[in-house]
Amino acid sequence: MSESSSYFDLAGRLEESFAEIEDTITVDLRENDEDYRSLYQSISDLKAKHPFIQKVMEGAGGLTLSVEEHEILANYFKLQFRLESMERQQIYFRGHTDCISYLKKVGAL
Repeated sequence: MSESSSYFDLAGRLEESFAEIEDTITVDLRENDEDYRSLYQSISDLKAKHPFIQKVMEGAGGLTLSVEEHEILANYFKLQFRLESMERQQIYFRGHTDCISYLKKVGAL
């Protein structure tokens, strides 16, 4: 295919704009999905109430946790994993809808 053809590099365009797509998806989830919003708020509250979580996440220097702090951190990671799973699922479904739109555009559907 020549450079001047109507070739549409969907994969390249999606790769270039993935950060924006991901941001749009997470904003949409916060605005429209009550479970996601609640989970997001729980994580935010946990981090605000327990500043040591941010220190652990930054990974600078040594840190010793009490048994209670360890339980709090384990809960934080559990909540964070659930939040990220919801995001990955939404990205997966967004990929399907984008694929269908693309296939319609090129006349394959």
